[in-house]
Amino acid sequence: MKRNIFILWAVMLTFSQWSAGQTSADYKVIFDITSSDPVAQRQVVRDAGLIKSAHPDAQIEVVVYGQALPLIQKDKSPLASEIEKLISQKGVSFNACHVSMDRNHVTEADLIKGAGTVPDGIYEIILKQKQGWGYIKLSP
Repeated sequence: MKRNIFILWAVMLTFSQWSAGQTSADYKVIFDITSSDPVAQRQVVRDAGLIKSAHPDAQIEVVVYGQALPLIQKDKSPLASEIEKLISQKGVSFNACHVSMDRNHVTEADLIKGAGTVPDGIYEIILKQKQGWGYIKLSP
């Protein structure tokens, strides 16, 4: 019994030392959304907000392309105000893929306030992963 308690104590001590070394500044995540599904779109906005609430120093990027492009178009997004609120926070960005924009005849003027663009959504995701960012794909 004493041995089991010692082992449990050692595991807890090791975990607490490991987790203490991690900070919110280390929290970098890139979301990938291509879905037009409203549930998936609400989920990415909700998840980005929850992460930012729990880790104020976190860096969050949402890459929007394919059928998800209307998510950040000012005249089409039902979540525009929530996204604008997130974007106003330091370290949060929603970026449209320029390849998808060109294919769908969407201009930067069509995007919600504060949304940015990246030349190629897939390349942006690969680049961030190479830089150590976590990756989350949202799909229906």
